[in-house]
Amino acid sequence: RRWSTTSRGTQRRRREHPCAAMDSGAPQDGPQSTADLTAFVQNLLSQMQSRFQQMSDSIITRIDEMGERIDDLEKSVGDLIQTATDEGAEGDKALAASAAAAVVPKAAK
Repeated sequence: RRWSTTSRGTQRRRREHPCAAMDSGAPQDGPQSTADLTAFVQNLLSQMQSRFQQMSDSIITRIDEMGERIDDLEKSVGDLIQTATDEGAEGDKALAASAAAAVVPKAAK
């Protein structure tokens, strides 16, 4: 039935859903369409698996790169701390030497 009657009594052509032919029991090539659908689904799943693997590899690569950057940053911070400690120790020695030099002359007077 392709025509339907509206609430006003007029007839209009009814739109059919694209899958209506499958639901209507119309004769189709069952094995042919089943095989086509199976091949389509397998191809789609294969494409999805491939894309997922690509994304997974990309994420792992980025994580590895970030790990390397963090290692480099930790080394740089360690070097800066060591440099600051060395300079601080040298500064403390110089400060102690100048303080000692300032104290010695006062005691000699």
